[in-house]
Amino acid sequence: MDLLDTLNISASGLSAQRTRLQTVASNMANARTTRTADGGPYKRRAPVFQASMIDRFGDMMDQELSQVQISEIDTAETEGMRVFDPDHPDADAEGFVTYPDINILHEMVDMMNASRSYEANAKVLDTTFEMAARALEIGR
Repeated sequence: MDLLDTLNISASGLSAQRTRLQTVASNMANARTTRTADGGPYKRRAPVFQASMIDRFGDMMDQELSQVQISEIDTAETEGMRVFDPDHPDADAEGFVTYPDINILHEMVDMMNASRSYEANAKVLDTTFEMAARALEIGR
């Protein structure tokens, strides 16, 4: 394993967590959206992470190293929450409105978790750069 592998792994983690934060922000922004272009309420989205091998032909250690990739953005297939609100423009004949099945507290926890993971990957990048700088100083 070399410094470039470490940088690639951390960079892929940063990218994955950025996408996760973007989907959380989209979920929070659309938590009360009752009508989308597809029809019906907004559906919660979440990225699906997948490990991707860095070097299949390297030694045993290199073959175990993986980057994070997003294989897809999953859309929840839940029905949503029916709330009685007969004055709402999207109310059905019975006076119920279907809101997205999004729990803001769940989204906040997911956002904090993604933020911490992003910070951890950024710290690995900083530490890797410091190690490279020290190695260059020793070589002088």
